[in-house]
Amino acid sequence: MTAETGPKAMGHVLLCSGGRYESHANAQVRKTIKDGLEACFGEGNVTSVDISSAAASIRLLKPVLVFAMGSYLPESTYYGEVSREAKKHGATTAFWATEDPYEQDANYQIAYDFDVIFSCDRWGHHFYQRDRVVHLPLGACPKLHYVPFNDRTEKTIDVLFCGVAFSSRKEVARNLMPVLEKLNTRFIGPGWGDMGIGFSDARIEKKELIELYSRSKIVLNLGRSLHFENKRFMIAPSTPGPRTFEAALAGAFQAFHEETYELRRYYGADEIPVFSNRRDFETLIDTYLYDDEKRLAMARKAQERTQKEHLYKHRLQRVVEYLQSEKLLPQPS
Repeated sequence: MTAETGPKAMGHVLLCSGGRYESHANAQVRKTIKDGLEACFGEGNVTSVDISSAAASIRLLKPVLVFAMGSYLPESTYYGEVSREAKKHGATTAFWATEDPYEQDANYQIAYDFDVIFSCDRWGHHFYQRDRVVHLPLGACPKLHYVPFNDRTEKTIDVLFCGVAFSSRKEVARNLMPVLEKLNTRFIGPGWGDMGIGFSDARIEKKELIELYSRSKIVLNLGRSLHFENKRFMIAPSTPGPRTFEAALAGAFQAFHEETYELRRYYGADEIPVFSNRRDFETLIDTYLYDDEKRLAMARKAQERTQKEHLYKHRLQRVVEYLQSEKLLPQPS
C-alpha cells in the first residue's frame, strides 16, 4: 500500500501521545510515527498533538482514526477522554504500546478504551485480557537513521555500546570484560563511568550516535531491564527494541546478545550474528573484528532487509491492513 493507492482519501488521522515515563530511546520513536502514517495516508492528512489537546482536536478535525502511542503511565496521562470523544465522532481508535512489557501491570489504563491495541512486544501482547491485541514491533526511520555506506570511513572503535547501564547490561559487560579490555572499547551512557577506561557516563544525541556507528567495527546490542510496572507476571521482554532496526539502517555491524530466539524473525544469521556468553563473544570477535569485507557484507544485508521490511511505513501499513480486515477502516476504493 502506498499513499497513492492507500486510504489517504478516507479522511484525517490524529496521532497523540504524552507519557512522561517513557524511556528516552522510545520517546524519540514518537517523531518517526507521523512519517509512517503519512506514508499510508498522505502528507497533510496526519496531525500530531499532545494528549492534553487531543479531545479538542478530535472535535475540530473529526478524524477517521485516532492513533495513540507511547507510554500509558502515569495515571495522570488519561486516555479515556480521548477515546470517548473519538467514539462520539465515529472515529476508530488504536493504541500502540511502545513500552511493553515494562508497564504491563498498568495496562488497565488503556486496555478497554481502544478498538485495537498494538503491542511492541511479542510475549507481552498475550497478557492483555481482551480481543484485538496485535503484536507490532518498532522499527527505523530513513530520515533519522539511514546512512549510505562509505568504505573510506575509518573504523577507530573496535566495540561500541551506547545506552543506559541497566543492571542486566552491566552484568553482561562484566562477563565480557576479559575480552573487552584487550580492545578499543567504548561504552557510553548514564551509569557506565565507574567501570574503567573506555566507559563513560555521557549522554549523546541521535546524530552523534549515528556518527559513532559509522566509526565502529562492532556495535553491541544489549537488551534493557528497566521495569516500571511489571511485577505481576514478571514478563521477560522478547522482541528486539528499536535500536536494533535503527543501527541496521545506519549500516552498523551488530553483535546481538541473545536472550530469546526472536531476532531470527527479523534478521538472518548472515545479517546479524548473536552471542549468549563470553566464549561465543570471543569467537565472534575472532571471526569478524579483523575481517572488514565480511562485516561490510553482513551490514549491507541487514540494512537492505531493514529498508525492505522494518521501516515505520511498513509497521503502519500493517496497522491499516489490520483495521481494514476488522472493518474498522474502509477498504481503499
